Amino acid sequence: MFDKLETVEKRYEELTVKISDPEVISRTNEWREYMKEHAEIEPIVQKYREYKKAKEAYEEAKEMMNDPEMKDLAEEEMLTNKELMPKLEEELKILLIPKDPDDDKNVICEIRGGAGGEEAALFAGTLFRMYTMYAEKKHWKLEVVNENETGLGGYKEISFMITGKGAYSRLKFESGVHRVQRVPDTESSGRIHTSTATVAVLPEVADVEIDINPADIKLEVYRASGAGGQHVNKTSSAVRLIHVPTGIVAECQTERSQVQNREYAMRLLRSRLYEIEKQKRDSQIANERKSQVGSGDRSEKIRTYNYPQGRITDHRIGMNVYQFEDFLNGNIDEMIDNLIAADRAERLKGEEE
Repeated sequence: MFDKLETVEKRYEELTVKISDPEVISRTNEWREYMKEHAEIEPIVQKYREYKKAKEAYEEAKEMMNDPEMKDLAEEEMLTNKELMPKLEEELKILLIPKDPDDDKNVICEIRGGAGGEEAALFAGTLFRMYTMYAEKKHWKLEVVNENETGLGGYKEISFMITGKGAYSRLKFESGVHRVQRVPDTESSGRIHTSTATVAVLPEVADVEIDINPADIKLEVYRASGAGGQHVNKTSSAVRLIHVPTGIVAECQTERSQVQNREYAMRLLRSRLYEIEKQKRDSQIANERKSQVGSGDRSEKIRTYNYPQGRITDHRIGMNVYQFEDFLNGNIDEMIDNLIAADRAERLKGEEE
C-alpha cells in the first residue's frame, strides 16, 4: 500500500507543477484534465502526509524517551500517535479504493409500475414523488423526459433526468425492484396487497463515451398524449428512437419542440446502451467478490415498503427504517449512507483478497 501511496504523491507533485505552467494552461483541454486528476488524488495525498507526520512524531517521541526530563511528554506523544496511525491507515485504504468513474455524473431515472396493476402505478407515483423531494433537498434539477400517466394519478412508467454534482453516486443503489405492501383505497375488504415498481438509475453519458452509428437508429414521431390517451399536443412533436441492433427504445414527449424531444431521447438512448456495457463490467467485478451490495440488477428485489407496520426494509443490508412518512418525503440519506458504507466495505474486502 505504501509503495502505491508514494507513487500517488509523486504524481500529485508532478501535476502541481503542470497546472501552474503557463504553457500547459494555454492548452485548455489538457490543463482541465490535469486539474481534474489533481483534485481527485489530493485527498489521498493530504491523508498520506498526515500519516507520515504522525509516524515521524512517533519516532521522534520514541527517541526522546531516553531523556528523563522529557519522558512523560514523550510517552504521551507516542501514545497519541500510536493510536492515530492505524486510524489513518484505514482511511487511506478506503481512499485508495478505485472510484466509480460515473459517480459525479447526472442521472436518468426510470420508474415502471410492475405487478399489481393500478396499485403498482400509484406506487410508481409515490416513488417519483420521493425522488423529486430528495432532489429538491439536494438542490438538484429534475426534468421529466417521458411519462405514461394513469387515470388515477399513477404512472405506468416515468423517465426523468436529475442534474447535480454526485447525483449518480447517491442514487445508483436505488436500481432494482421496490415492493409495497398496503391496503388499496379500492379494496373494500381491507386485505393487504403486494405490488411492485421497478427503478432504473442510469448515468448520463456524453457522445464521446458511447459511439452510436446514426444508421442504426430508427426515428418515429407521434403526438404527445396525457392520461387516458387525451392529446396534449396537436402536432407530432413526441419522438421515439429505436436502436435497431439491440431493439432498445427511447421516447420523449414532454417538450413542445420535436428537436428538443429528439435530443432528450438521444441522451436516454445513450445512457441505456452505456448501462449494458456498465453491467457487463460490473458483473465481471462482482464475480471476483464473494458478495456485493448490488447497484443495477433490475430483477433484484431490493426494498419493501410495509404500510401497515410503518416499516421500510432494505433487503441488501438488512436495514429497517421506521420514520415511514419522513422517508417517503425524500429523507432517504441515512439509507443511502448505509448502502454506500456496505458497498465500500465489500470493495475493500475485494481489494485485500
